Amino acid sequence: MLDLTRIKAITLDLDDTLWPVWPAIIRAEQVLGDWLSLHAPLTCVLFADATVRQALRQQFSQQHPEFRHDLTAQRRETIRLALQHCGENPQLAEPAFDVFFAERNRVTLFDDALPGLAFLASRLPVVALSNGNADIHRIGIGAYFKASVSARQFGVSKPDPRIFHAAAQAAGVQAHEVLHVGDDAALDVLAALDCGMQTVWVNRDKQPWPHAAQPHLSVTTLTELCDLFGA
Repeated sequence: MLDLTRIKAITLDLDDTLWPVWPAIIRAEQVLGDWLSLHAPLTCVLFADATVRQALRQQFSQQHPEFRHDLTAQRRETIRLALQHCGENPQLAEPAFDVFFAERNRVTLFDDALPGLAFLASRLPVVALSNGNADIHRIGIGAYFKASVSARQFGVSKPDPRIFHAAAQAAGVQAHEVLHVGDDAALDVLAALDCGMQTVWVNRDKQPWPHAAQPHLSVTTLTELCDLFGA
């Protein structure tokens, strides 16, 4: 059970915790394909092949391991490699990525996400902690967060303990005073437990817990967590 008396801040995962991520990614890839068909048709054909996209991404990652945690750079530079391979203008990589990224941030929040976020933010400082590259301000929820710590900005990703401690520092508290909330059993819950944080597993699909170490609380919606704070 949670010890509410210890909690002075919340760190909160984004993708698949506040919204389903794959519908946004799939839609963004479709919009990118439509844009490339108009501005770089050869690249559009090449990029439609998932095997080719993956090969180009691996090529970039091997050449630039310093960007292994930066999904924005990986996506943009993979587009650039495809443009170069097809003999089309590599400078189109920037506007092409902008089209993709705008759609990637048009997410559909889970019904409980916005009221739950507003409730929690009214009581404690909340820090976004994500391996992804979603932009909380473009999405329209930035006002609820004291800070945002991402793998892209920080240079390491969950489950590395350093990014959890950085999020605690951004909240102005110690790790043991943080409640981390997220959907991924390993990257969120186990990693946060290893840092001495209390944890909430957001298990929207009601899956069985797969590990020996247990979260302090499992919920299917943020509303359940808010009810506990409001009790």
